[in-house]
Amino acid sequence: MKFRGIELRVSPVNAGVALFFGIFLLYGYLISGNITVLVFGIPMLIVLFLIPIFLNYMSRQQYADLLPQYQREAQTVRIKAINMNMLGKPVRFEGVVERVYFWYLNRPSFLVGDKSGEISVKMFTSPQEDIHKGDIVEVIGMVMKRYIMAGDAVINCVSIRKIKPSKQGKNE
Repeated sequence: MKFRGIELRVSPVNAGVALFFGIFLLYGYLISGNITVLVFGIPMLIVLFLIPIFLNYMSRQQYADLLPQYQREAQTVRIKAINMNMLGKPVRFEGVVERVYFWYLNRPSFLVGDKSGEISVKMFTSPQEDIHKGDIVEVIGMVMKRYIMAGDAVINCVSIRKIKPSKQGKNE
């Protein structure tokens, strides 16, 4: 579903929660026979479904607004060159997606590698397009620490886009 040029996505987890409570609502109505359960339950179910969509829209809009700035300022680097001295700096690199984590939460993390090394790329919203293992991608983002006080360098991704499609297809 598209809204104001932004593709909105519902994660399978959010859809599952809404379905679970929808079944629970129907069961409550069938047991009690009270229409008030549906009068109050259906709007709450709709809100339960719409809140994640609204949050997805807001975060996707924020990333879309940040992208031009990152595109101007991002330094093109090899993955091996990314280190803790680059914290807070925007970078751009190309690589192959070696692994995809948490795609079902609309907060995916990718392990992206090139010939020089590999790095974790974290998104705090869903990407513009579906990214799968084996895709060759361009990543634009900011270098940050994996954990607040410690950890290795990772990328807070603003944009990840395919350069070439995958030969393997689906996520693992």
